[in-house]
Amino acid sequence: MAEIEFRNVSFCYPGTERAALGGINLQIEPSQFIVLCGKSGCGKSTLLRQMKKNLMPFGDFKGEILYNGTGITELDDRRSTQEIGFVQQNPENQIVTDKVWHELAFGLESLGYPNQTIRRKVAEMASFFGIQTWFRKSVSELSGGQKQLLNLASVMAMQPKVLILDEPTSQLDPIASMEFLETLQRINRELGTTIIISEHRLEELFPMADQAVVMENGKILVCDKVEKVAEFLSEHKNVMYQGLPAAMKIYAEVKPEGKCPVTVREGRLWLNGLFPNGVKNNKAADLYSPEQNSMATETEVTLEDVWFRYDRNGNDIVRGITLNVKKGEFFCMVGGNGVGKSTALKLISGIQKPYRGKVLIRSKEIQKARDDVTIGVLPQNPQSVFTEITAEEELFEALYYDKRTYEEKASAVHDMLGRLMLDHLHQSHPYDLSGGEQQRLALGKILLLRPDILLLDEPTKGLDPYIKSIFAGILKDLKQLGVTIIMVTHDIEFAAEYADRCAMFFDGDIVSCDTPRRFFSGNSFYTTASNRMSRNLFEDAVTCQDVIDLCVANLMQRDI
Repeated sequence: MAEIEFRNVSFCYPGTERAALGGINLQIEPSQFIVLCGKSGCGKSTLLRQMKKNLMPFGDFKGEILYNGTGITELDDRRSTQEIGFVQQNPENQIVTDKVWHELAFGLESLGYPNQTIRRKVAEMASFFGIQTWFRKSVSELSGGQKQLLNLASVMAMQPKVLILDEPTSQLDPIASMEFLETLQRINRELGTTIIISEHRLEELFPMADQAVVMENGKILVCDKVEKVAEFLSEHKNVMYQGLPAAMKIYAEVKPEGKCPVTVREGRLWLNGLFPNGVKNNKAADLYSPEQNSMATETEVTLEDVWFRYDRNGNDIVRGITLNVKKGEFFCMVGGNGVGKSTALKLISGIQKPYRGKVLIRSKEIQKARDDVTIGVLPQNPQSVFTEITAEEELFEALYYDKRTYEEKASAVHDMLGRLMLDHLHQSHPYDLSGGEQQRLALGKILLLRPDILLLDEPTKGLDPYIKSIFAGILKDLKQLGVTIIMVTHDIEFAAEYADRCAMFFDGDIVSCDTPRRFFSGNSFYTTASNRMSRNLFEDAVTCQDVIDLCVANLMQRDI
């Protein structure tokens, strides 16, 4: 018997005609590891929440969902809470206490377990998840990765049979994300817990999965083993093809013979088999025109020996940063959680002031430069910019002080909705949108201000590969208009493909800065999957296209 079964499930949110889910039929067996993927707004989060009784959204529901033969809505609260765990996208939204140890114990206390049992289970979870070193810390002291690990441990303390996760790594840096997913794999293999996870970042997840489920417009497009899913997406030219692991994409484009590699290791072995005698051309830079950081030469943003701390007696968060960013440059900052990247953006925007050093915009202090320069800031949490009750009104609100006529404003708003593919959601409440849709709406609101400098904090989180490509096109257009873009990101594949320069943040300072090709090819861990897969053959390939082009060039030379 299936552990969870969807029988012809449809769902529609109140006040909407478009079904969020339509005719879903799905069986999930015990101890399976299921990856749920699809475009932003396709219904992934809605589907996941249908499996958790106290998180089921309000609306018109049809069909039946069974958990071990019992209807989900018929489960008593205790059984639903204990046996079906749920980890949300934003770690801040799930934490309810101020201390790590209390957070681990909270769920067990709510279920009425004896103190001795709680102590034993908390100790076991702290050991299993490696939490001992920060067990007595305040939650406010934790990094984003630690908070998400704490959420997972708190849920697992109740020993659920099914664990549901909604994009749990979207706010984690690549290394923390990998560690989190490896922990999930341990839970699945060692404890036999059924894992159902939605994600856009499939590089590490696909090798772990028993099955992948791809959704489109509220329906299941394909459900099969990951190799079959990759083959389907490739054959049908589906937009989700771009979200597949690098090894699978490179294999499909170069020489689809033999078994399709899924992991970086399998991809490396496949490349070695493809070129057993090595390659003649091993530099991607030789295939392309020289990289240019920016068309302009004048400096737009300058940081001179900048220091900052949030508390007078606290630790320095930013420690002596010196940085110059050119006009029209796309500059990316990468690094682990809690190293000072977002704080640096706040200093550039003027939201925070350094206690030592200078922040200059066009060689002027920020206060003096504001008369001539518009700075747009997209914060990490898009909900913080929402003030209205519909997506359309949100965009109109951005133009409140604009001197254009109403007709001109309406045209700008509708153009922006179409550009960000939100036109069908113009009457939706911003909080009813998916995470990726909220991200796009917040970006549209900032872009309507027509900024000269655009500061972006994790703008690609929650975006599917197709929307990312549209977003990249928008950034390219802004660059052509001379807009300076400074972006904090954990999305190293995006940075490698589109940035002019990348900088590594560590311990409150920039420790390295270079073009993406030189930057990522010089890193061992903080680099792209394409680079890790191909570095033994190609010394500077950092994107899938780099590896594909070099493979094709060397195969042509070999066949001559």
